[in-house]
Amino acid sequence: MTVYSPATTATGIIGTGSYLPAEIVPNSVVADRAGVTADWIVQKTGIHERRHAAPHEATSDLAYAAARAAMDDAGITERDIAWVIVATSTPDHPQPATACLVQDRLGATQAAAFDINAVCAGFVFALQTGAQLLAGVGERTTAKYALVIGADVYSRILDHTDRRTAVLFGDGAGAVVLGPARPGYGILGTGTSTDGSLHGLIGVQAGGSRHPASAGTLADGQHFFKMRGREVRDFVNERLPLAVQGVLDAHGIDPAHIKHFIPHQANGVMVGEVIPRLGLPHAHAHLPVDLHANTGAASIPLALDHARRAGALADGDLMLLAGFGGGMGVGTALLRWDSEPPCRHTRHAARELAGSVAR
Repeated sequence: MTVYSPATTATGIIGTGSYLPAEIVPNSVVADRAGVTADWIVQKTGIHERRHAAPHEATSDLAYAAARAAMDDAGITERDIAWVIVATSTPDHPQPATACLVQDRLGATQAAAFDINAVCAGFVFALQTGAQLLAGVGERTTAKYALVIGADVYSRILDHTDRRTAVLFGDGAGAVVLGPARPGYGILGTGTSTDGSLHGLIGVQAGGSRHPASAGTLADGQHFFKMRGREVRDFVNERLPLAVQGVLDAHGIDPAHIKHFIPHQANGVMVGEVIPRLGLPHAHAHLPVDLHANTGAASIPLALDHARRAGALADGDLMLLAGFGGGMGVGTALLRWDSEPPCRHTRHAARELAGSVAR
């Protein structure tokens, strides 16, 4: 596991946002296609409904909407953004990066933009990357914030007759703005790991340079997302507790002090089974998977935004984010929630000054 500890300058999440498509798809619809019952889906996954993107919506559209919401929450403009990072495994196109499309639509012309594909672990990998980039921002740079987005449209790559995958996934996007935090707050550390020997557990076989798209790959269903569910469950049960323990030990945090646990919303039943093994006795697990299913890289920032807007996060609360996904990768992030980052005071003072001048 690669453990990252931020530089002396604290960096934290200063704004959150999310977007879910308008179309609600209940279990009854998915069950009919997959040859199961609605009750079977609830029993196996804890999911009751999911959202599907409209025909005109692609991953970049969902990502843009979530990004705008996070920027509004943080009170920043497109001119403040130094990096746009999109975690996704369902990009608009094989190239260019979906982040480039989001950057263009935002008008963040000075920002560098790129994608990260660590599948469902992607958001934590992107969060770590954004924090590391911000650690090197110079004093003379006017753009001092990173926009980190998780977005996926899995409904477009599913075989809707395959009960192993069709019942699990939905579409959505979540975003955060990274910026200055108070000392001792913000991102305290992250941990990331990958076991590439298990790359065959999750994936889409065709459409890349190994198996280019052809009439044959289409006929064989090689463009559909496939997953070996039981082996994925075994991976999560074995590796997630180790990753959680590793990041806490690396930063000297007592597990009993963790107030919030926000995991990847893979499968409500599976995550519920592993939580008792994580050794977080007082942590509230945020699991809105019942309402939007598994949204890939979007699931952690979606759950985070839901918790923040519901008023569940208090200043100084310790929280742990945990993602896991194809590759196979695991990412954890340890944060102390900062309800009043320094930039918020700066913006408030600027507004007061503007109002005073106007008067």
